[in-house]
Amino acid sequence: MIVLRHPETGAAALAAQYARKPVINAGDGTGEHPTQALLALFTIQEELGQLDGLTVTMLGDLKYGRTVHSLSRLLTLYNARLNYVSPEILRMPPEIVAEIHEKGISQTELATLESVLPATDVLYVTRVQKERFTDPEAYETVKNAYVLTPQILTRAKEHMIVMHPLPRVSEISMEVDDDPRAAYFRQMEYGLYVRMALLAMVLGKA
Repeated sequence: MIVLRHPETGAAALAAQYARKPVINAGDGTGEHPTQALLALFTIQEELGQLDGLTVTMLGDLKYGRTVHSLSRLLTLYNARLNYVSPEILRMPPEIVAEIHEKGISQTELATLESVLPATDVLYVTRVQKERFTDPEAYETVKNAYVLTPQILTRAKEHMIVMHPLPRVSEISMEVDDDPRAAYFRQMEYGLYVRMALLAMVLGKA
């Protein structure tokens, strides 16, 4: 099989048209990251014991963050309530918002986290990726727009989780690592198992 990560959106789909072996999309530009979305669902199930009816807040770079593009689409299968918190220039792409709206899923776009954090079950943080910006000044204006700290988490539920596709830069303070709600390192381990299972299924070994 071919596991393909490529800087161009749609590259995996194009490769699959011509390849004679199975192709797994491991990230195509700013488009999709399906395996990351699968491991995110597995993490939520393992950590919270359910997928249906949760409030999921996505924070950070929602324009270029392919992980949140894939995850938001998957969450429509579970009637989630979605909050998008980002700077104006990094909002969730309107075509994705429209697609999810057609499925009757509640979506709210905000510039700040405070109002939705107390009701959040899953806080999915993404880094602002410098390599996605053609204008360095634009990157500088938003790179530290949100920094999650223990003080901010005092306003969150006792039983919620913080997720991140990793690597992080400065968007989650290292002091948060000791909080039991910080699931991102466990999420990384779950990803190993999910991708092992996917390889086995695609190869007919499952």
